[in-house]
Amino acid sequence: MGRIGVIGLGSMGYGMARSALAAGFEVIGEDVDAARAARFRAEGGAAQTLSGAVGSLDAVVVVVLNAAQTEAVLFGPDGVVAGMRAGAVVIGCATVAPDFAREMEARCRAHGVLYLDAPISGGAAKAADGRLTVMAAGTPDAFAAARPVLEAVAETVFTLGDGAGAGSAMKAVNQLLAGVHIAAMAEALTFGMTQGIAPERFVEVIRQCAGTSWMLENRAPHIVAGDYAPRSAVTIWPKDLGIVLDIARGADFAAPITAAALQQFLAAAGMGLGQEDDAAVVKVYARNAGLVLPGEDAA
Repeated sequence: MGRIGVIGLGSMGYGMARSALAAGFEVIGEDVDAARAARFRAEGGAAQTLSGAVGSLDAVVVVVLNAAQTEAVLFGPDGVVAGMRAGAVVIGCATVAPDFAREMEARCRAHGVLYLDAPISGGAAKAADGRLTVMAAGTPDAFAAARPVLEAVAETVFTLGDGAGAGSAMKAVNQLLAGVHIAAMAEALTFGMTQGIAPERFVEVIRQCAGTSWMLENRAPHIVAGDYAPRSAVTIWPKDLGIVLDIARGADFAAPITAAALQQFLAAAGMGLGQEDDAAVVKVYARNAGLVLPGEDAA
Protein backbone atom coordinates (compact mmCIF):
# COMPACT_ATOMS: atom_id res chain seq x y z
CA MET A 1 0.00 0.00 0.00
CA GLY A 2 2.81 2.43 0.80
CA ARG A 3 4.72 3.86 3.72
CA ILE A 4 3.27 6.45 6.08
CA GLY A 5 4.09 8.12 9.35
CA VAL A 6 1.60 8.81 12.14
CA ILE A 7 2.64 11.50 14.60
CA GLY A 8 0.63 11.39 17.81
CA LEU A 9 -0.32 7.97 19.20
CA GLY A 10 -3.00 9.06 21.62
CA SER A 11 -6.45 7.50 21.74
CA MET A 12 -7.29 8.62 18.20
CA GLY A 13 -3.88 8.46 16.56
CA TYR A 14 -3.11 4.98 17.87
CA GLY A 15 -6.35 3.63 16.43
CA MET A 16 -5.66 5.31 13.10
CA ALA A 17 -2.14 3.89 12.99
CA ARG A 18 -3.47 0.40 13.74
CA SER A 19 -6.15 0.74 11.06
CA ALA A 20 -3.56 1.80 8.47
CA LEU A 21 -1.38 -1.14 9.50
CA ALA A 22 -4.31 -3.53 9.08
CA ALA A 23 -4.97 -2.09 5.61
CA GLY A 24 -1.46 -3.06 4.49
CA PHE A 25 0.52 0.15 5.01
CA GLU A 26 3.98 0.16 6.46
CA VAL A 27 3.45 2.53 9.37
CA ILE A 28 6.01 4.41 11.43
CA GLY A 29 4.40 5.65 14.65
CA GLU A 30 5.84 8.47 16.71
CA ASP A 31 4.78 10.02 20.00
CA VAL A 32 6.32 12.11 22.77
CA ASP A 33 5.51 9.14 25.03
CA ALA A 34 8.19 6.63 24.06
CA ALA A 35 6.18 3.79 25.60
CA ARG A 36 3.35 4.34 23.14
CA ALA A 37 5.71 4.25 20.19
CA ALA A 38 7.36 1.10 21.54
CA ARG A 39 3.98 -0.56 22.01
CA PHE A 40 3.04 0.26 18.44
CA ARG A 41 6.28 -1.19 17.10
CA ALA A 42 5.64 -4.35 19.13
CA GLU A 43 2.24 -4.64 17.44
CA GLY A 44 3.63 -4.44 13.92
CA GLY A 45 4.72 -0.85 13.41
CA ALA A 46 7.91 -0.22 11.46
CA ALA A 47 11.12 -0.19 13.45
CA GLN A 48 12.59 2.90 11.78
CA THR A 49 12.41 6.34 13.29
CA LEU A 50 10.37 8.93 11.46
CA SER A 51 13.36 11.23 11.05
CA GLY A 52 15.34 8.47 9.39
CA ALA A 53 12.59 7.52 6.96
CA VAL A 54 10.80 10.80 6.26
CA GLY A 55 12.09 11.08 2.70
CA SER A 56 10.49 7.77 1.77
CA LEU A 57 7.04 8.47 3.20
CA ASP A 58 3.96 8.85 1.02
CA ALA A 59 2.01 10.59 3.79
CA VAL A 60 2.42 11.94 7.30
CA VAL A 61 -0.72 11.89 9.45
CA VAL A 62 -0.59 14.48 12.24
CA VAL A 63 -2.89 13.61 15.16
CA VAL A 64 -1.58 15.91 17.88
CA LEU A 65 -3.42 18.12 20.35
CA ASN A 66 -3.40 21.60 18.86
CA ALA A 67 -2.02 24.13 16.38
CA ALA A 68 1.22 24.72 18.30
CA GLN A 69 2.05 21.01 18.30
CA THR A 70 1.07 20.70 14.63
CA GLU A 71 3.39 23.54 13.66
CA ALA A 72 6.20 22.09 15.78
CA VAL A 73 6.09 18.62 14.22
CA LEU A 74 5.85 20.05 10.72
CA PHE A 75 8.19 23.05 10.84
CA GLY A 76 10.00 23.02 14.19
CA PRO A 77 13.69 22.20 14.65
CA ASP A 78 12.95 18.53 13.92
CA GLY A 79 10.02 19.26 11.61
CA VAL A 80 9.24 16.64 9.00
CA VAL A 81 8.17 18.79 6.05
CA ALA A 82 11.69 19.86 5.05
CA GLY A 83 12.66 16.21 4.58
CA MET A 84 9.53 15.02 2.77
CA ARG A 85 9.65 14.28 -0.94
CA ALA A 86 7.78 16.47 -3.41
CA GLY A 87 4.22 15.24 -3.89
CA ALA A 88 3.94 13.55 -0.50
CA VAL A 89 1.03 14.69 1.64
CA VAL A 90 0.56 15.91 5.19
CA ILE A 91 -2.85 14.97 6.60
CA GLY A 92 -3.58 17.43 9.41
CA CYS A 93 -6.12 15.98 11.86
CA ALA A 94 -5.86 18.28 14.90
CA THR A 95 -8.64 20.71 15.74
CA VAL A 96 -7.28 24.09 14.63
CA ALA A 97 -8.56 27.41 13.34
CA PRO A 98 -9.26 27.63 9.60
CA ASP A 99 -6.64 30.37 9.13
CA PHE A 100 -4.01 28.14 10.69
CA ALA A 101 -4.90 25.29 8.33
CA ARG A 102 -4.52 27.65 5.38
CA GLU A 103 -1.14 28.76 6.69
CA MET A 104 0.05 25.15 6.97
CA GLU A 105 -1.10 24.45 3.43
CA ALA A 106 0.86 27.44 2.09
CA ARG A 107 4.01 26.56 4.01
CA CYS A 108 3.87 22.93 2.88
CA ARG A 109 3.36 24.07 -0.71
CA ALA A 110 6.57 26.09 -0.50
CA HIS A 111 8.39 22.76 0.05
CA GLY A 112 6.53 20.96 -2.73
CA VAL A 113 4.49 19.03 -0.14
CA LEU A 114 0.71 18.66 -0.30
CA TYR A 115 -1.51 19.42 2.70
CA LEU A 116 -4.98 18.10 3.47
CA ASP A 117 -7.00 19.90 6.15
CA ALA A 118 -8.59 16.78 7.63
CA PRO A 119 -9.97 17.03 11.17
CA ILE A 120 -11.60 13.87 12.48
CA SER A 121 -14.61 12.84 14.53
CA GLY A 122 -15.89 9.60 15.96
CA GLY A 123 -13.92 8.83 19.10
CA ALA A 124 -11.32 6.25 20.02
CA ALA A 125 -13.53 3.22 19.34
CA LYS A 126 -14.24 4.24 15.77
CA ALA A 127 -10.59 5.18 15.25
CA ALA A 128 -9.62 1.64 16.27
CA ASP A 129 -12.14 0.19 13.80
CA GLY A 130 -11.17 2.44 10.88
CA ARG A 131 -14.62 4.05 10.94
CA LEU A 132 -13.88 7.71 11.58
CA THR A 133 -15.57 10.66 9.93
CA VAL A 134 -13.14 13.02 8.21
CA MET A 135 -14.07 16.61 7.36
CA ALA A 136 -11.54 17.30 4.63
CA ALA A 137 -10.55 20.20 2.44
CA GLY A 138 -7.62 20.57 0.07
CA THR A 139 -6.53 20.56 -3.54
CA PRO A 140 -7.50 17.67 -5.81
CA ASP A 141 -3.86 16.55 -5.73
CA ALA A 142 -3.89 16.51 -1.92
CA PHE A 143 -7.07 14.43 -1.89
CA ALA A 144 -5.64 12.01 -4.45
CA ALA A 145 -2.45 11.55 -2.44
CA ALA A 146 -4.34 11.11 0.83
CA ARG A 147 -7.15 8.91 -0.48
CA PRO A 148 -5.57 5.50 0.27
CA VAL A 149 -4.89 6.54 3.88
CA LEU A 150 -8.38 8.00 4.29
CA GLU A 151 -9.92 4.77 3.01
CA ALA A 152 -7.98 2.85 5.66
CA VAL A 153 -8.92 5.00 8.65
CA ALA A 154 -12.35 6.44 7.82
CA GLU A 155 -15.86 5.26 7.13
CA THR A 156 -17.00 8.65 5.84
CA VAL A 157 -14.94 11.36 4.16
CA PHE A 158 -16.58 14.68 3.41
CA THR A 159 -14.99 16.75 0.63
CA LEU A 160 -15.61 20.31 1.79
CA GLY A 161 -13.48 22.49 -0.45
CA ASP A 162 -10.52 22.72 -2.81
CA GLY A 163 -8.31 24.51 -0.31
CA ALA A 164 -7.51 24.13 3.39
CA GLY A 165 -9.72 25.86 5.95
CA ALA A 166 -13.17 24.51 5.20
CA GLY A 167 -12.48 21.23 6.99
CA SER A 168 -11.37 23.02 10.14
CA ALA A 169 -14.36 25.34 9.95
CA MET A 170 -16.71 22.34 9.87
CA LYS A 171 -14.85 20.71 12.75
CA ALA A 172 -15.35 23.90 14.78
CA VAL A 173 -19.09 23.64 14.15
CA ASN A 174 -19.02 20.01 15.27
CA GLN A 175 -17.02 20.82 18.40
CA LEU A 176 -19.42 23.62 19.31
CA LEU A 177 -22.28 21.12 19.29
CA ALA A 178 -20.34 18.31 20.94
CA GLY A 179 -19.08 20.45 23.82
CA VAL A 180 -22.47 22.05 24.39
CA HIS A 181 -24.17 18.64 24.28
CA ILE A 182 -21.84 17.17 26.92
CA ALA A 183 -22.41 20.13 29.25
CA ALA A 184 -26.17 20.05 28.58
CA MET A 185 -26.26 16.32 29.31
CA ALA A 186 -24.50 16.90 32.63
CA GLU A 187 -26.91 19.70 33.51
CA ALA A 188 -29.97 17.65 32.59
CA LEU A 189 -28.79 14.54 34.44
CA THR A 190 -28.08 16.42 37.67
CA PHE A 191 -31.28 18.44 37.34
CA GLY A 192 -33.10 15.11 37.14
CA MET A 193 -31.35 13.97 40.29
CA THR A 194 -32.78 16.97 42.17
CA GLN A 195 -36.20 15.64 41.18
CA GLY A 196 -35.51 12.11 42.37
CA ILE A 197 -34.60 10.71 38.94
CA ALA A 198 -31.70 8.27 39.25
CA PRO A 199 -28.96 8.63 36.62
CA GLU A 200 -29.53 5.13 35.26
CA ARG A 201 -33.25 5.88 34.84
CA PHE A 202 -32.36 9.16 33.12
CA VAL A 203 -30.28 7.27 30.56
CA GLU A 204 -32.90 4.57 30.04
CA VAL A 205 -35.70 7.04 29.31
CA ILE A 206 -34.07 10.06 27.68
CA ARG A 207 -32.09 8.02 25.14
CA GLN A 208 -35.48 7.02 23.70
CA CYS A 209 -36.88 10.56 23.71
CA ALA A 210 -36.47 13.62 21.54
CA GLY A 211 -34.06 15.19 24.04
CA THR A 212 -31.32 12.64 23.40
CA SER A 213 -28.05 13.22 21.59
CA TRP A 214 -25.09 11.09 20.54
CA MET A 215 -23.03 12.67 23.31
CA LEU A 216 -25.72 11.93 25.90
CA GLU A 217 -25.92 8.29 24.83
CA ASN A 218 -22.13 7.95 24.80
CA ARG A 219 -21.13 9.93 27.91
CA ALA A 220 -24.01 9.56 30.37
CA PRO A 221 -23.31 5.82 30.88
CA HIS A 222 -19.83 6.82 32.11
CA ILE A 223 -21.52 8.79 34.88
CA VAL A 224 -23.89 5.94 35.73
CA ALA A 225 -20.87 3.62 36.03
CA GLY A 226 -18.85 6.18 38.02
CA ASP A 227 -16.14 5.63 35.41
CA TYR A 228 -14.13 8.73 34.47
CA ALA A 229 -11.17 7.01 32.82
CA PRO A 230 -10.40 9.44 29.98
CA ARG A 231 -11.67 8.48 26.54
CA SER A 232 -11.79 12.20 25.74
CA ALA A 233 -10.49 14.38 28.55
CA VAL A 234 -12.04 17.50 30.11
CA THR A 235 -8.94 19.47 29.14
CA ILE A 236 -9.76 19.14 25.43
CA TRP A 237 -12.83 21.36 25.71
CA PRO A 238 -11.31 24.63 26.94
CA LYS A 239 -9.03 24.33 23.90
CA ASP A 240 -11.68 23.39 21.34
CA LEU A 241 -14.44 25.68 22.58
CA GLY A 242 -11.83 28.42 22.89
CA ILE A 243 -11.06 27.93 19.18
CA VAL A 244 -14.78 28.16 18.40
CA LEU A 245 -15.08 31.44 20.30
CA ASP A 246 -11.94 32.84 18.66
CA ILE A 247 -13.41 32.11 15.23
CA ALA A 248 -16.75 33.57 16.31
CA ARG A 249 -15.12 36.80 17.47
CA GLY A 250 -13.36 37.10 14.14
CA ALA A 251 -16.73 36.78 12.42
CA ASP A 252 -18.45 39.26 14.81
CA PHE A 253 -20.71 36.38 15.83
CA ALA A 254 -22.08 36.01 19.36
CA ALA A 255 -22.01 32.43 20.68
CA PRO A 256 -23.38 32.69 24.24
CA ILE A 257 -24.30 29.01 24.63
CA THR A 258 -20.77 27.98 23.66
CA ALA A 259 -19.38 30.48 26.15
CA ALA A 260 -21.56 29.06 28.93
CA ALA A 261 -20.44 25.49 28.17
CA LEU A 262 -16.81 26.62 28.13
CA GLN A 263 -17.16 28.04 31.64
CA GLN A 264 -18.34 24.66 32.94
CA PHE A 265 -15.34 22.88 31.46
CA LEU A 266 -13.03 25.55 32.86
CA ALA A 267 -14.64 25.02 36.25
CA ALA A 268 -14.08 21.27 35.94
CA ALA A 269 -10.43 21.83 35.07
CA GLY A 270 -10.15 24.20 38.04
CA MET A 271 -11.43 21.39 40.28
CA GLY A 272 -8.50 19.25 39.15
CA LEU A 273 -10.56 17.15 36.75
CA GLY A 274 -8.70 18.10 33.57
CA GLN A 275 -7.36 14.60 32.87
CA GLU A 276 -10.62 12.82 33.65
CA ASP A 277 -13.16 11.83 31.02
CA ASP A 278 -15.08 14.86 29.78
CA ALA A 279 -18.24 13.44 31.34
CA ALA A 280 -16.64 14.59 34.61
CA VAL A 281 -18.02 18.06 33.91
CA VAL A 282 -21.08 16.62 35.69
CA LYS A 283 -19.10 16.95 38.94
CA VAL A 284 -19.29 20.73 38.66
CA TYR A 285 -23.09 20.58 38.73
CA ALA A 286 -23.12 17.91 41.46
CA ARG A 287 -20.80 19.93 43.70
CA ASN A 288 -22.86 23.09 43.30
CA ALA A 289 -26.11 21.24 44.03
CA GLY A 290 -24.76 19.07 46.86
CA LEU A 291 -25.48 15.86 44.93
CA VAL A 292 -23.74 12.51 45.29
CA LEU A 293 -22.98 10.90 41.95
CA PRO A 294 -22.75 7.13 41.33
CA GLY A 295 -19.49 5.72 42.66
CA GLU A 296 -18.94 8.60 45.08
CA ASP A 297 -18.87 8.40 48.83
CA ALA A 298 -21.86 10.16 50.39
CA ALA A 299 -19.58 11.42 53.16
